[in-house]
Amino acid sequence: MLAGSEIITARSGDFLVVPPCCDHAFRAHPESTADTLIVITPVVERFDYLRQVARIRRGEASRESLLTEQDRYDTHLVTSPIW
Repeated sequence: MLAGSEIITARSGDFLVVPPCCDHAFRAHPESTADTLIVITPVVERFDYLRQVARIRRGEASRESLLTEQDRYDTHLVTSPIW
C-alpha cells in the first residue's frame, strides 16, 4: 500500500488505517489473491465508482472515464514517483 510517500507491505490479518487527506493506493501482488474489507467514514456512496473500476479492468471503459467523477466519489487520481 502507498500511504503518502511510504510503501507498506500488508500481510494476512493486517489492519491499515489511512489518515484523512492522505494520498494512498493499494493492490495485491500480481501472483497472489487478496480479500479486502474497506470501511470508509464518513459515508460517501462509492458503489458505482467500484463498478466503474471493474469495467475499466475488463477493458469496457477507459481510465479517463473516472476523471469527470472524481469530486462525486471524493476519489482523485494522482501520480506518485514511487508507485
